[in-house]
Amino acid sequence: MRAAAAAGQSGAGSMAGGEQRGAPGGPGRVALKKEIGLVSACAIIIGNIIGSGIFISPKGVLEHTGSVGLALIIWVLGGGVAALGSLCYAELGVTIPKSGGDYSYVTEIFGGLAGFLLLWSAVLIMYPTSLAVIALTFSNYVLQPVFPNCIPPYNASRILSMVCLLLLTWVNSSSVRWATRIQDIFTAGKLLALALIIIVGFIQIFKGNYEELTPSNAFNFWMTPSVGHLALAFLQGSFAFSGWNFLNYVTEELVDPRRNLPRAIFISIPLVTFVYTFTNIAYFTAMSPQELLSSNAVAVTFGEKLLGYFSWVMPVSVALSTFGGINGYLFTSSRLCFSGAREGHLPSLLAMIHVKHCTPIPALLVCCLATLVIMLVGDTYTLINYVSFINYLCYGVTIIGLIVLRWKKPKIFRPIKVNLLVPITYLAFWAFLLIFSLYSEPVVCGVGLIIILTGVPVFFLGVYWRNKPKCVNRLIESMTCWGQKLCFVVYPQGGVAEEEEAASACSLRPASNTAVRK
Repeated sequence: MRAAAAAGQSGAGSMAGGEQRGAPGGPGRVALKKEIGLVSACAIIIGNIIGSGIFISPKGVLEHTGSVGLALIIWVLGGGVAALGSLCYAELGVTIPKSGGDYSYVTEIFGGLAGFLLLWSAVLIMYPTSLAVIALTFSNYVLQPVFPNCIPPYNASRILSMVCLLLLTWVNSSSVRWATRIQDIFTAGKLLALALIIIVGFIQIFKGNYEELTPSNAFNFWMTPSVGHLALAFLQGSFAFSGWNFLNYVTEELVDPRRNLPRAIFISIPLVTFVYTFTNIAYFTAMSPQELLSSNAVAVTFGEKLLGYFSWVMPVSVALSTFGGINGYLFTSSRLCFSGAREGHLPSLLAMIHVKHCTPIPALLVCCLATLVIMLVGDTYTLINYVSFINYLCYGVTIIGLIVLRWKKPKIFRPIKVNLLVPITYLAFWAFLLIFSLYSEPVVCGVGLIIILTGVPVFFLGVYWRNKPKCVNRLIESMTCWGQKLCFVVYPQGGVAEEEEAASACSLRPASNTAVRK
């Protein structure tokens, strides 16, 4: 892979020729464009956090808490923990202003093997599985009016999911601006749908329909939750907030990242917490806890009970929400592949961008193909259990990295420096949930760890082993060249992102000028 990176860079110059387009790096340069402003940055975070779950099944938290009041507390607490994690990521994002998020930070702090294992699990299963689940949810809700009395046929659902994925891959390959505009529009759409639910809920409260929310009823437990139940409820709530770190994957495409990255985080997380909490309050103005627990699509049931003729708005909102979610996941996960290839951990072709559109087409195609394979051959809904464990494990390791970086490099420039109690508090919650997960679901956690560890031999064969036979290097070079010609891509050349990365690398060096191990 290292040899491929060198081949890719030499091939970039020969292939670009007179076809290079102006980019932010200067005239005649091909580089990632800084086209993500503050509004689009907020849309990426909100759009990736708010998926189909809040519309379909907030009952997971309720069934493990045993009361309405405790369920609402768990939702607020989940937002609080997400806020703690996002504050840590804000510090890491402006201290190490490189695209790739968790992967870039773990590689910078713990070294190549740890970063590669995170990258391996994310590219192999984490993001393809998440994308597949969101795409299948989208197709099921689009097809629901066509098959009102039964579950949509398996093949019809799969085909529509694939068409949606291919369409959004084409959009993301054609223009960063188009992709961010789609994200802006569909994020606004899902927020409007949730605002409708909240407004209707407030109307219900003003009419006096809030029996389930009075203290005597809200904390009337129909079961006494154990510590295990509370941990499961908190896991359900915290996973509903997953996606809060996705903006860190596209740091290099942000306009003024040192300013807009923390701003977007500080705007988005409180907004999502507010929306999630008040949406759940609105649900309880229309449904009893028993009705909510028996519903497979809570927002649809809510619409049928209160919206009358306009009840169709809810399934449409779920479809729009998931469509925007697919776009957001595709946009950010492709940048993870791009960053991994640039570090030499994936084939160099994945670190190349289109000479005209300046989009990472090979990385987008890999993300798309991996998702299609999961859809075709994988038991998607079983895989998502392993994904949840791996995802949560990665969050904790990254935030441990923040503390390690404070210890190893105390004098590097940090535009944002959070109080040390913030990562420690987050890690306390993280450790509690991780230990409970290992105790209650040892098979799921064990399989998740095995998936991660399968990357160890791949790392030593593909990355660490540099003196590969000439025939292997020639094969890699020929495949890279063929991929360049097919996708019309070149290695990015000295853009603004690279200049900022070089400045960051300088700031990460200690006083003795010893380079950080990558």
